[in-house]
Amino acid sequence: MKRLHTTLLVSAITLALLAACSKNSLRAKQAQAEPNAAASQAGAGSAAESEKLDKIVVFGSRIKSDAQATSFPASTVDPRAQNERKPEAAAPAPVATEQQMAPPATLSPSVALVAPKPESALGENYADSENSDVFRTAEAPVSTFSVDVDTGSYTNVRRMLKQGYLPPRDAVRPEEFINYFDYGYPRPRSAGQPFTLTTELAPAPWNARRDLLLVGLQGYEVQNAQLPRSNLVFLLDVSGSMAEPNKLPLVQEALRMLVNDLDADDSVAIVVYAGAAGMVLPPTPGNQRARILEALDALSAGGSTNGGEGIQLAYDLAQQAFVRGGINRVILATDGDFNVGVSDVDALKTLVESRRDSGISLSTLGFGQGNYNDEMAEQLANIGNGNHAYIDSMQEARKVLIAQRSGTFLTIAADVKIQIEFNPAVVAEYRLIGYQNRQLNREDFDDDKKDAGEIGAGHSVTALYELCFVDRDCRTQAEAAAVSAPLGTVAHELGFLKLRFKLPGQTQSELVTQAVARQYQGNADRIRFAGAVAGFADRLRGDGSVKNMPFGEFSAMAASVRIADPFGYRAELVALMARAEQLSP
Repeated sequence: MKRLHTTLLVSAITLALLAACSKNSLRAKQAQAEPNAAASQAGAGSAAESEKLDKIVVFGSRIKSDAQATSFPASTVDPRAQNERKPEAAAPAPVATEQQMAPPATLSPSVALVAPKPESALGENYADSENSDVFRTAEAPVSTFSVDVDTGSYTNVRRMLKQGYLPPRDAVRPEEFINYFDYGYPRPRSAGQPFTLTTELAPAPWNARRDLLLVGLQGYEVQNAQLPRSNLVFLLDVSGSMAEPNKLPLVQEALRMLVNDLDADDSVAIVVYAGAAGMVLPPTPGNQRARILEALDALSAGGSTNGGEGIQLAYDLAQQAFVRGGINRVILATDGDFNVGVSDVDALKTLVESRRDSGISLSTLGFGQGNYNDEMAEQLANIGNGNHAYIDSMQEARKVLIAQRSGTFLTIAADVKIQIEFNPAVVAEYRLIGYQNRQLNREDFDDDKKDAGEIGAGHSVTALYELCFVDRDCRTQAEAAAVSAPLGTVAHELGFLKLRFKLPGQTQSELVTQAVARQYQGNADRIRFAGAVAGFADRLRGDGSVKNMPFGEFSAMAASVRIADPFGYRAELVALMARAEQLSP
């Protein structure tokens, strides 16, 4: 009884503190209240199990002896997540109502707007990125890049806009804005040919003298219930900087949700790091939920951050429990503020790269603000053959870890590269929107040793090129009559598209090719919406030909699209665009 009173008192105090700290926005208050409201449903492990946890020593962090069981509210999920798992002994989760599952599509007008924060005041770390270049086709006809399925930039910027300020330009990666949304591409029928390839052409919505070329890949879909065995190692930052409600408490709540979706064929281990790294839970069958959740709930934050040591220990544990033909992945959840041991981004990348060929992938989940190291989180996932997401709420955690679990964890194709050779007799200039840190040299396309991006089951990838044809008013005028079309391209084609990828376990890539015609065909609403998203991201960066356009024009573009939006993601984007218009000087 005394423990119950103590737990309720702690929960009440926590809620009061959160209410006092959440005045920036109503949405921020709701997001922060979720894990703490859930924490009021407390339970305790047995005394014997608590004594066992007390004996775990992790320098720089504290292990709580009373593990509290928490629940989480239902929220919006992608329809691909509506999969029945194998029968479980545990009671089923409560069914969410339609009202509970619908995310807010607008931002509350009661949230006061604030002046934009200067980049220097953010205290966060973003990799420098240049504006996307415009290439003259006669001089550089070939564009080559690695695919990217990350979405962390979009959700991180969403957090900033909801809190009332415009993001620093380097926080905006346009490809991650574009790839946050589903464009309804045709689905492949066989895992042996894991992609469908879609190309569409339409006038650029911001400039009648320019056109947009859309290149879309859709990955083969695998239902959650059909996933192979998963060997997951949770690598959790429990340093002092993770003590805030939107950091470690949100990490714990998000991973609780994932654990409840696992079964006996799956395995979970937990490694934590602060001043030093330690194993909190050895590889444990996924149906031993009480044991896993007790270890997870017992964590608290404190100390400095030695992430490099934690990465090494996590890989070692994943190797011990390696599942041949299964999913083997380290999931790093952190604010990225590594400050002791191996902390330099390049040194950490070298460490992860040295373990990349082991068959174990590294995915990163970013949390928090103020000291968030986006550069580290995004680049470690790139080099670790994984993906990067930023978790700003339980709704986003559900989307990444449950609705898109198969895409987040199961790789269906590795080292995926795209190359387009534009026809200089048709295209005078081109610009790839985004993908600045995914550019490859022309010769890298045919080099199977060159690392590139991975695509998970059901993932889609969208790339947009802004084109200027030779019969338009371009920045530079091509000598069309003196230029011959590239090999394999006829006069009316604007280019030739090539795709390379490796199936799981293969070392030799497969090649897919397709000519691209200058024809305005396809889904006009799809490419218009993708263009609105890309234009919005470029406008936030001050990039391209849209840098002087009002944000309101992009919200009008996105709002005019007649595409089903059952989960409110597009409506929320329109609201974010309107918020950016209010915040812009």
